[in-house]
Amino acid sequence: MPKPAMRHHCSQCNMSFKWLWKLKEHERKHTGEKPFQCSQCGNKFSRAHDLKSHERTHTGEKPHNCSQCGKLFSHLGNLNKHMRIHSGEKPYPCSHCGKNFRSSDNLKAHERTHTGEKPYHCSLCGKDFTKLRNLKEHERKHTGEKPYECSQCGKRFSHIGNLNKHKRIHSGEKPYPCSHCGKNFRSSDNLKAHERTHTGEKPYHCALCGKDFTKLGNLKEHERKHTGEKPYHCSQCGERFSRSPNLKKHQRTHTGEKPYHCSNCGKIFSTSSDLKKHQRGHTREKSYHCSQCGNSFLRSHDLKSHELTHTGEKPHSCSQCGKCFLYLGNLNKHKKIHSGEKPYPCSHCGKFFRSLDNMKEHERTHTGEKLYHCALCGKRYSRSHDLKLHKRKHTGEENTQLHTQGINHTIGPSEERILRS
Repeated sequence: MPKPAMRHHCSQCNMSFKWLWKLKEHERKHTGEKPFQCSQCGNKFSRAHDLKSHERTHTGEKPHNCSQCGKLFSHLGNLNKHMRIHSGEKPYPCSHCGKNFRSSDNLKAHERTHTGEKPYHCSLCGKDFTKLRNLKEHERKHTGEKPYECSQCGKRFSHIGNLNKHKRIHSGEKPYPCSHCGKNFRSSDNLKAHERTHTGEKPYHCALCGKDFTKLGNLKEHERKHTGEKPYHCSQCGERFSRSPNLKKHQRTHTGEKPYHCSNCGKIFSTSSDLKKHQRGHTREKSYHCSQCGNSFLRSHDLKSHELTHTGEKPHSCSQCGKCFLYLGNLNKHKKIHSGEKPYPCSHCGKFFRSLDNMKEHERTHTGEKLYHCALCGKRYSRSHDLKLHKRKHTGEENTQLHTQGINHTIGPSEERILRS
């Protein structure tokens, strides 16, 4: 009788192996030994095979080729998973609901939705995750790491999925068609959100008030109304916002950017809502009329503000010094005199200003830009105030006492120079 083949037994768990090298490889699971080190980044591995696979992340080598579509992979396991997309094979069934999956990893991640298990833990904030990939993506919020770069425009992303979606902006590719109306989308997420406009499905529920939403992003924004959380903060002045679009609008008060153009008259605006309000002036009747002077307005609010110029009423009072103002915006600017707040920095010299208008006016001293021109003689000025002074030369007004908003103001030498010009 032939002798039975010798087996090599693990002293820790009594598993047996035909080959001694397999036993030694296995024992490293118990000891934690990682003798194979990457010369590029220093990462260590318990198996030589794992080191070789890892090294391909540095070299970019993808030796495994799909015979169906030609796609290349750095690991054989990833190729095998990919080939199941072509074959439709899903050999891993869920023991809870019977749903089938292409890989054991996807099955395990899915089963945690039944068990509630979240084995991956963020050491920085304590948040738990069902998938290791989700933890790694989350950790980039803390580190700010954006390892994925667009080769077309250089924009960087923290998630590979976001880079792939972004690339479709350059290529124009929209591979996800709606089965209801045929409209195409760049990502499956956008398609799913769109399809809910057909089905009426609202799968995201607020646990606090029961309101339903079609998009997860909309639910998260809504939940901040309950929690008061404001995760988006302005790097210029520190003001915080609950929504990213609100932060972007606010940042334009610092930069002066006005990306929204009126196609009728060319006027530019910092927000789309301001543009829409303005465009109504081209298409809608101004139905609010001032009984004093006959001026017409699009909105009742604008008429009420205008009427104050006739009555002399100044309803907005400063709690610090009692000074009154016609408009709330002017009161807010005035309050910065008391607080010392100057949130608008000059991009050329770093000097700070209380209002965006003052900052823009100052920046023209750097650029030499002269926006305001005299229609009678063509002379140009960088400030509207200087143009008004100059116009007095044409009108014959020679008073050196200006009366502006009810305040007497004696003009200085520079203003006298403008009056003489």
